[in-house]
Amino acid sequence: MRNVTKKLINELSYQIIGAAIEVHRVLGPGLLESSYEKALIHELNLRGLRTSSQQKIQIPYKGVVLSEDLRYDILVEDLIIVENKAVTEMHPVFSAVTLSYMFHLQKPKGILFNFHVQNIAKEGLKTFVNLFFEELPEE
Repeated sequence: MRNVTKKLINELSYQIIGAAIEVHRVLGPGLLESSYEKALIHELNLRGLRTSSQQKIQIPYKGVVLSEDLRYDILVEDLIIVENKAVTEMHPVFSAVTLSYMFHLQKPKGILFNFHVQNIAKEGLKTFVNLFFEELPEE
């Protein structure tokens, strides 16, 4: 198992953001969220990053597992949650969902993209870290 550090997480984040910028550069705004998700997975794989997508999130509660059908969009290198949107307005609930997925999957970082913007780097991305990130060594 590799040594997970804040430096590694930040380097992976940089690669993921670069991949999303490339997808947005090629496709532009105006497509369905599922199109961006497929393109981003392909781009991440082209860059040598392992991904999984649309997997169920198990939510334990006092000895039972809630049977909600919650699924994350993309998990990169089993470390970073990526949530994709293609909306005209970002609602606070999108951030809350990303943070919740990070918590329940015990992942240190999340990135929320909105591909329905003119410049994804300036107005279409938000990053999150949590206590799992804070507890990692720097290098």
